[in-house]
Amino acid sequence: MKAAIISMGSISSKWTLERMQNYFDEVDELDIRKIQVNLGKENGIFYEGEPLSQYDCVYAKGSYKHAIVLRSMTAMLAGKCFMPCKASAFTVGHNKILTQLKLQQCGIPTPATYLSPTIESAKRVLEQITYPVIIKFPEGTQGKGVMFADSYASASSMMDAFASINQPVIIQEYVETGSTDTRVIVIGDKVVAAMQRKAEQGEKRANIHVGGCGEGVNLDPVAKKIAVKTAKAMNCGICAVDLLEGPKGPYVIEINLSPGLQGITKATKVDVADKIAKYLYENTKNFLNESKSTTATDIFRDLGIDSGDNGVPQEIITTADFRGERLLLPSAITKLCQISDEDELIVKAEKGRLEIKKA
Repeated sequence: MKAAIISMGSISSKWTLERMQNYFDEVDELDIRKIQVNLGKENGIFYEGEPLSQYDCVYAKGSYKHAIVLRSMTAMLAGKCFMPCKASAFTVGHNKILTQLKLQQCGIPTPATYLSPTIESAKRVLEQITYPVIIKFPEGTQGKGVMFADSYASASSMMDAFASINQPVIIQEYVETGSTDTRVIVIGDKVVAAMQRKAEQGEKRANIHVGGCGEGVNLDPVAKKIAVKTAKAMNCGICAVDLLEGPKGPYVIEINLSPGLQGITKATKVDVADKIAKYLYENTKNFLNESKSTTATDIFRDLGIDSGDNGVPQEIITTADFRGERLLLPSAITKLCQISDEDELIVKAEKGRLEIKKA
């Protein structure tokens, strides 16, 4: 099987690439900045000016700056290979406003949040809420674009400084947790690693990239359920979910489609990169098997052969085709049964009846 990881080439991506090489026959490392998506008459995906190779698995990841390219590319590849995240995940997951709306629609608990399209409307919100508060911009990762205001005066000053930016502002309830949060890695429908992050002194953001430190933790069932539900809501097979422990239970505060692995690997001693690689490998195998089954079913349908619910033919009428003393099976049958010349077969024969199956 042939796979590709498309990313910015971070250490985490390189770790994942190395682990993928333990499972796949061939793995290519591609730079998202060299991807070109053509839309229209000559649509297609190109890498360094050449058509993108065919892959059985594509793991695409990158920052919010490449969200549109990631969505366009994965939308074109949908159904042609296994990908852990659906195309919609890249535009929703990389935008805090769209993420907030999706979480709300799915009944996932989050801190009270207000969206203001202008600085003037944001100031009106600031006059009515309780402090402290968190102020965010719609896009950004690793704690960038996230600010803390402990009073109306400081929040209003921030708004004045943002006047030239001219973009919506997110104002969110501050949940006191002692400057800690929990980073959870979800792969498929399982939590594979979790760590509690604590901000360095004088900092409210607990992100490792801004100086926070992490320690491995065991999540309770409620937190695990919320993390997995969040990943499914975002259509992400691989992602990080950041939680705060609020007075009524866990709150989701962030989703990260391209999480860093250094901090959580060190804190939990879990080889997260290997977990990702194995997940990609197993699901690619399933994808290819399902594709073969669908193809075989289509072949029998074209031949006018009745098939059961699982694509297994109920009855086939054909003539015997011999080569010397050897009986040749129709290619449609070998494709449906996934029999190749390398397989060992068990043959049972009696008068008027022949049964063949894999050993």
